[in-house]
Amino acid sequence: MKVDISTRESRREFYLSKSWRQLRLEAMSRDHFECVWCRDEGRVTTDNLEVDHIKELEYYPEFALDIDNLRTLCKECHNKRHNRFQFRKSSKLQNKNFRSDEWWG
Repeated sequence: MKVDISTRESRREFYLSKSWRQLRLEAMSRDHFECVWCRDEGRVTTDNLEVDHIKELEYYPEFALDIDNLRTLCKECHNKRHNRFQFRKSSKLQNKNFRSDEWWG
């Protein structure tokens, strides 16, 4: 089934559709509710899961609802896959052992 994703609104409708939500759950269940990339590296990640279209929806809308074109990824791996910037706070910045009034010129 080819899906119209030509506009922001049509993409929104697709991702809110009952058929997508149901298939998304099936894909996550098939992947045991864990990131398949992390699993391949010997890690278990079950938080912040997303379902990725292997053949990107933008270029292959005909595979939008093909479960064989879906995989479960954690948000971090999904962002890596799409070369998105990571907005996670660095653990270094969470260290409160520095003075906030220091000037780094």
